[in-house]
Amino acid sequence: MSPLLFISLLAVYIYSVVSSVSVILLENRNSVRSLSWILVLVFLPFIGVFLYLIIGQNYRKQKIISKKSVRHSAKLPPVELHPEDYSDFVTRTSHLNLIRLLYKNSDAAAYAYNKIDVLPDGTATFTAMFEAMEAARDHIHLEFFIFENDRISNELRKLLIRKAKSGVRVRMIYDYLGSLGLTREFLKSLRDAGVYVKPFLPLRLRLRRSKINFRNHRKILIVDGKYGFTGGFNFADRYLFGNTLGKWRDTFIRFEGAAVHGLQSLFLTDWYFVERKLITDSKYYPLPAKHADNVVQIVSSGPDTDWESIMQGMATAIMSARDYVYMHTPYFVPNDVILNAITVAALSGTDVRLMIPVRSDSRLSDACTFSYMGEILEAGVKVYQYTKGFLHSKAIVVDDFIAIVGSANLDERSFNQNFEANAFIYDKATSLRLKELFLNDITNSRELSFQDWDNRKRSQKIKESFARLFSPII
Repeated sequence: MSPLLFISLLAVYIYSVVSSVSVILLENRNSVRSLSWILVLVFLPFIGVFLYLIIGQNYRKQKIISKKSVRHSAKLPPVELHPEDYSDFVTRTSHLNLIRLLYKNSDAAAYAYNKIDVLPDGTATFTAMFEAMEAARDHIHLEFFIFENDRISNELRKLLIRKAKSGVRVRMIYDYLGSLGLTREFLKSLRDAGVYVKPFLPLRLRLRRSKINFRNHRKILIVDGKYGFTGGFNFADRYLFGNTLGKWRDTFIRFEGAAVHGLQSLFLTDWYFVERKLITDSKYYPLPAKHADNVVQIVSSGPDTDWESIMQGMATAIMSARDYVYMHTPYFVPNDVILNAITVAALSGTDVRLMIPVRSDSRLSDACTFSYMGEILEAGVKVYQYTKGFLHSKAIVVDDFIAIVGSANLDERSFNQNFEANAFIYDKATSLRLKELFLNDITNSRELSFQDWDNRKRSQKIKESFARLFSPII
């Protein structure tokens, strides 16, 4: 390499690093996250700058989607109620602060008197969803992170084609990267039948406009505005037949009642983003029937929101616990807020239990997860490793009354980088059902002791500690 070329490349490198570091510092992010990116930029010449441009930029203040403005423009029917309208309900439950928080940080309306069913496995979940879609008379709205080109997804494709040809309006949002396995033929057959199919944030060639790191991780199905589903499932055979990790254990929730309006509002907001068409027809929000005495909030968060809404809600729920907190998550890479909430709750005498898979589909995530085990085990948290397949469930239950189920994992990616949706449910029956499932899962798990964790090989400890350095950006 000639001296002139070397000097030119060095100048470009220094300029790129200095300008990128300046942007990071001016964003006033979390200091650990900022330092992680600065280390990547300094020690990975050129590659670090490339990585920052495609996955490191902060779009939180740019409002990629303004959910609040879309909701207000749509002038939705008044079935949602302000938290103060539930004075009797929240007086009996003492959770007004959590309901208020989610109303203010994410515009998450409260919906009362819902019918709620917990779906604990692939058979129950896909059976319920397919039955609802088969009975659809007006519309089917689907939004999932992953649609695989496999048996269950092709059954779905045939059903959607059949329903679209019969006059049912079908809208489908898929994440561009999460569903990268979908073929042109698969998508063309849907569109040719009249199904409206849109990708979420497809790849862009211009690096500075790239949002490849911000994926739509939501899992939502709404049928006729009357039936709604959300949780952790994707459309993939592994939930029914397993893969190299075994059968996937997950949790989904089926709603009837006013809470369906919350899912519908979120879907149509995302549809506006992918289609640039605001849908306001009142038929998408039919007057709901009243069912049980409960309240549900559909909470969304993403890289465009003002606050880390789901994370704040989870931390508040954990800190409010008096008796117990039981948590399912496939990936445990918490930020300081969640880590402190968990450890403080355990140190205060609350029965805090965390269940993770014995092995996930990400070795890097597994290494990060184990680097946190010492802190929470010392605080008194009971940690269980699920051994009967892969635990993919994202569920939290608190004190026989608060149930949180959705798409968000207990990790930085879900809190900051993905578009997520979680149902916060204030209902004894639902909470008891999730508690029962958690306790059943313990029989298919092994408890991790502090001694076992501490006795692992030194090389493994170094690997985990190194992986943790990059936890804020993975």
